[in-house]
Amino acid sequence: MYQLLSGMMMSETLNRYTAFAGQRLLAAGDPAAVTAEVREAIRGGEDAAVLVFDDETGRVVDLDLRPGAGTTSEAARAAVSTPDAAPRRGRGRPPLGVVAGEVTLLPRHWEWLKSQPGGASVAIRKLVDEARRATEAADAARRARDAAYRFMSAIAGDQPWYEEALRALYSNRRDDFEERIRFWPADVRGHALRLAAPAFEGGAADTEAGRRTGGS
Repeated sequence: MYQLLSGMMMSETLNRYTAFAGQRLLAAGDPAAVTAEVREAIRGGEDAAVLVFDDETGRVVDLDLRPGAGTTSEAARAAVSTPDAAPRRGRGRPPLGVVAGEVTLLPRHWEWLKSQPGGASVAIRKLVDEARRATEAADAARRARDAAYRFMSAIAGDQPWYEEALRALYSNRRDDFEERIRFWPADVRGHALRLAAPAFEGGAADTEAGRRTGGS
């Protein structure tokens, strides 16, 4: 039986890419490093199909493999972080990251919110923060399940016991999941285990499993 990695390892998947050449692990790390390694492998004659995954979401990403080019996500982050991209603001109280939006509530809800210390805005922010804390573990588990599902569906759809492995993943059956992928290629199995680990640490079963795998 294969031991799953601790859920604490999930933080390592953030802002990480993993590249596979066929079903062999080619590179893993930050986007720029993975892009460089994939570019070098293709230049060196790698003939297997290369898929690159965003470890946070499990989605396949496209790399710009031209010499000196970065990734699309890097370009987007650079555009957001460029000082000139921020709108100029006049004098007054700093915005503190506050974003305006529309909320539709019944009159009794507004009355209660306005009666709270700090008013409606402060009360809503506190309620949202409390809800986020209450569901943090479940949300992390759901994201891990979805990331593992996307990775597996992209690279392991023809592997034995594939659908059974997905059902085990979404039913929160760790031992069954490990057993179903036991004979998969080592690199594919290892990455699936790594992505799925937090799902088994803190999440309940997800009823989406039946719809995604064609029923129970």
